[in-house]
Amino acid sequence: MIVLFFADVVGKPGRDLLIAKLPELRRIHDADAVIANGENVTDGKGIKPPHADALLRAGVDVITSGNHIYKQRDIYRYLDEQPHIIRPFNYLPSNPGRGLTIVDTPGGRLAVVNLSGSLYLTPARSAFDVVGDALEQLHGVRNVIVDMHAEATSEKVAMGWHLDGQVSAVIGTHTHVRTGDAHILPGGTAYITDAGMCGARDSVIGVKKELVLERFLTQLPVRFEVASGNVWLEGVVVEIGVEGRANRIEPFELGAT
Repeated sequence: MIVLFFADVVGKPGRDLLIAKLPELRRIHDADAVIANGENVTDGKGIKPPHADALLRAGVDVITSGNHIYKQRDIYRYLDEQPHIIRPFNYLPSNPGRGLTIVDTPGGRLAVVNLSGSLYLTPARSAFDVVGDALEQLHGVRNVIVDMHAEATSEKVAMGWHLDGQVSAVIGTHTHVRTGDAHILPGGTAYITDAGMCGARDSVIGVKKELVLERFLTQLPVRFEVASGNVWLEGVVVEIGVEGRANRIEPFELGAT
């Protein structure tokens, strides 16, 4: 099974480029499944139902998320009704949505689990405490991708080691800067600390750079806006082999031209 994972999609620029380029990338990589982190799809914070529908129609099989998932209130009911979009499993069970999903692909069944880190973020429960419960709900599915949405690199690295041999891949998201540590752990789990960002490179992690600079220089509140210059897609391709073990993980990138 070959899985394409697209890093945090930021605003309309990232969303539009992903929709435009997805058929090409799916063909190039002969992908069986596509996962995209939709944490920042709508104006950089959260995701509205029409934007989620657009990604799913374009060929995204599962949308993961993170700490901004509840920023758009009209997503609440959608999360309960649409099984192809998930929020962190370690949020309260009473919160809208689900923390995992299973989809059928040409390469077999694929499970996707979403987790949130605790350092600098505020999930209800530690991901380390509940991830075992999530895996028990997969009913024996061996091809498993985990989106570890976290601020601290140490927490993401630790989750990779914690799940080594239990899942096919642990892919870090949230910080929007792709790291250079994509590799296969000893137990057969593919790992990367952060898959990057689908958005404007002429920015500060997807936000107009002049606004971020103003915030740092003045220490006063500034309303952030999504940047649109020099848009690129970033992510990783994961090849899963026998018994859910990863054969390879490779970062990819593609610009608008």
